Amino acid sequence: MITGKTESGFEFQLDEENLDDYELLENLCDIDNGDASKITIAANQLLGKEQMKALKEHVRNEKGRVSAAKMIEEITQIFKNQSGPKNS
Repeated sequence: MITGKTESGFEFQLDEENLDDYELLENLCDIDNGDASKITIAANQLLGKEQMKALKEHVRNEKGRVSAAKMIEEITQIFKNQSGPKNS
């Protein structure tokens, strides 16, 4: 299990098996090639439903909105952090 924390304080856990996923790799390549629509798919593949729900609550503002910009920022940090040595 890989654990990490975003700059805003969202703590996450990544199952190492989720990282060894060819379809996740395909989606990440599509994102790199400009297909931003794959961000939500890749994030769900990496984090799973429960952590995505928690992340949405983490960035939800006082009006009840989940900022797309903040979600992308958090997801980007999680993807970057997953490559670091944060094993528990």
